[in-house]
Amino acid sequence: MSSQSIHRIVLASGNAGKLREFRQVLAPLDVEVIPQSELGVTDAEETGLSFIENAILKARHACRCTGLPALADDSGLEVDALDGAPGIYSARFAGPGATDDENCERLLHQLAEIPQQSRSARFRCVLAFLRHAEDPTPLISIGTWEGQILEAPRGNGGFGYDPLFLVPDLGRCAAELVPEEKNRISHRGQAVTQLVEQIGPYLNRGL
Repeated sequence: MSSQSIHRIVLASGNAGKLREFRQVLAPLDVEVIPQSELGVTDAEETGLSFIENAILKARHACRCTGLPALADDSGLEVDALDGAPGIYSARFAGPGATDDENCERLLHQLAEIPQQSRSARFRCVLAFLRHAEDPTPLISIGTWEGQILEAPRGNGGFGYDPLFLVPDLGRCAAELVPEEKNRISHRGQAVTQLVEQIGPYLNRGL
């Protein structure tokens, strides 16, 4: 397929880990995923109270700033012992601009008195795809990945809370999975699979 037939989509995120995963899973569709930072787009203000609201806000902002179709991901970790926190605040759980390590440290601190068997949690991902800034019917897909929070980090892969997220069926945490395996079973992998099924008609007739 020629380069002229490759569709360009802006990713409404500057997260290197997310960019890498989206490029891997969308490559077979001849989609070029461009991070909004490369196009001079600043982060949208996430004023929504749900993953869905924030995903649409971010995608619409990227569309408006670039004139390109946009894909936004809003995802996070929900811990039952913390009443679903950190949820939509996962990326800034330890404060604005917090690093992955700082967020993980705060999570471990808040769960310090909680036994392993009571550390059930899930990653949740909502994707929103907009063809243009005024798109009235965004494509939405949702993925959920059940697991438990470990008492200490493990593994060297992944990002975010992956070193603390145990996948019970595998006996390994998300940071111990190779990218292909993680993409196949993760919350984001599930959501992307759904999105690929929905986005096909748009690609076939041109975005």
